[in-house]
Amino acid sequence: MTTATATRSPASAVDVGAPTPRDHLRHVGALVRRQALQAKGDPQSMMDALLMPIVFTLLFVYVFGGAIGADGDRDRYTDYLMPGMMAMTSIGIAMAVGTGLNEDLRTGVMDRFRALPIARSSVLVAKVVVELGRMLVAFAVLLLVGLAVGLDVDGRWAELGAAVALTALFGTSLLWIFMLLGLLLKSAQAIQGASFLALMPLQFGSSIFVPVETMPGWLEAFASVNPLSHAADAARGLMIGQGPVAQPVLWTLVWAVGLTAVTAPLAVRAFRRRT
Repeated sequence: MTTATATRSPASAVDVGAPTPRDHLRHVGALVRRQALQAKGDPQSMMDALLMPIVFTLLFVYVFGGAIGADGDRDRYTDYLMPGMMAMTSIGIAMAVGTGLNEDLRTGVMDRFRALPIARSSVLVAKVVVELGRMLVAFAVLLLVGLAVGLDVDGRWAELGAAVALTALFGTSLLWIFMLLGLLLKSAQAIQGASFLALMPLQFGSSIFVPVETMPGWLEAFASVNPLSHAADAARGLMIGQGPVAQPVLWTLVWAVGLTAVTAPLAVRAFRRRT
């Protein structure tokens, strides 16, 4: 009779079989709690999400609002601008998650997760949940500042909530794009450079700051199909009651679902390959 001695390799130590949906939820919850505790211990990490909306809102309303607004009416321009600023804020937070993920890979934080018996996708889903929370906090700060400088939603509070939810859904699809970039590119500087080149024409070639009808024909054609224009117009129609609602909302949903369906599986696959 022989006695078999089981020797577990490092790989088998984390091989706990396919996680169930309940395991996924538990893993995501633990990782979200970990990142929330980190944010609580380092409140400066939230400053970009809180300060950037304030700076941009004050800059555009008080520096450009009188010149860009119809007949120099700064309040009317504030009503027009604020829905677009929500879309712009979601982009800024999404770009930050790409550079943060790349930094985590470079510094070995992800190697620690690899040693844990958790599903690989849980790490990315937890990041999406945390960044979505940061996005909602940023929206709240942005809207409070907007109300202070003249935003008038005329009692459309339910529509305002719908606009926030729709923009957050669109912003979540952007998170997957930038996480994919964070996994594919070699450095945070490369991500920032590529993001800057791609986002500048998308931001300013949209209806975020001015109506697309004021642009030259070729730029108006580009801005009319720009997903940022759809997101800004949808929030504008819901919050302020300016312009059509159904078509921009539909196109925003199509873009959000389409971008997530394409980039989320690619991001999870790239994450598994790198970890």
